[in-house]
Amino acid sequence: MTTHTTSTAPPSHRRKPVSVTTGKAKTTGKRRTPGSYAVLAAVALFVLAFLAPFIVILLNSFKTSADFRSNGSLSLPAQWNWSIIAEVWDRVGFTQKLFNSIQISLGVVLIAVLLALFNAYAIGIGRVRWRTPFLIFFLGVNVLPQEGLVYPIYYLFKEMGLYDGKLGYTILVGITYSAFGTYLLSSVFAGFPRELIEAAAMDGAGRWTILWRIVLPMSWPTLSVMCVFFFVWSWNEFLYPLVLLISNDNQTVPLGLSVMQGQYTSDPTAMSAAALLGIVPMVIFFLIFQRSLTRGMTAGAVK
Repeated sequence: MTTHTTSTAPPSHRRKPVSVTTGKAKTTGKRRTPGSYAVLAAVALFVLAFLAPFIVILLNSFKTSADFRSNGSLSLPAQWNWSIIAEVWDRVGFTQKLFNSIQISLGVVLIAVLLALFNAYAIGIGRVRWRTPFLIFFLGVNVLPQEGLVYPIYYLFKEMGLYDGKLGYTILVGITYSAFGTYLLSSVFAGFPRELIEAAAMDGAGRWTILWRIVLPMSWPTLSVMCVFFFVWSWNEFLYPLVLLISNDNQTVPLGLSVMQGQYTSDPTAMSAAALLGIVPMVIFFLIFQRSLTRGMTAGAVK
């Protein structure tokens, strides 16, 4: 009879558990250097300098005129005047101005992005002839000052019957912004993977299919950034609407807020409340689209 014995290794030969030190534990012992404190202080000062005007506007938007004259612009309101916002809203006609700005800005974004997409697709991917002169032309449009274009545009709109019309103004600004979008997207499309386009063409995809099914989805981060900037730029436009939109029903928010300042009269609290009304829509817009903006701006950092 054969007896099988099973030998068990002594405890000293067993594998001991390996202790893993996390990165957090490793970094807890590090101390900040004087240089890092200097950088933090510089960033804090920069943020404070950036936010200071908005804080002053916020404080003065809820003061009475007597409180502003007595205590100045940097003090807290002695008594919060909540009714001034409603007064400025009715005085400016802010509802109509807000609707006009949203309508015009969305139209500008649609026109500018579509034109920039088509132009950049032809120049960056289609490799049209005279590509460099086209890019120089679009770059030149961006550097032309508005003051030099207002006079001829004014008479052109008069002759074409587009003066004091939101449609003509939206088309004008959309075409102007598309020049910058074309220049930006052309450089992006110049590095687009040619293998994808060639493979799609071999599968029978036409130019429109390649544009909408391949190029557009892969370029959406850049396009989202363009949409945000075009909307903000159009919202803040002042010179073009000042010359081309003269009727009260067609004016935008910046023009409506400008009536709060007269040549001989000035109400700092009402002006601060008007400025606050103009800032709040942009803050809400950035809070809604900040994720798309961040993804679009960092998309080129990771390949």
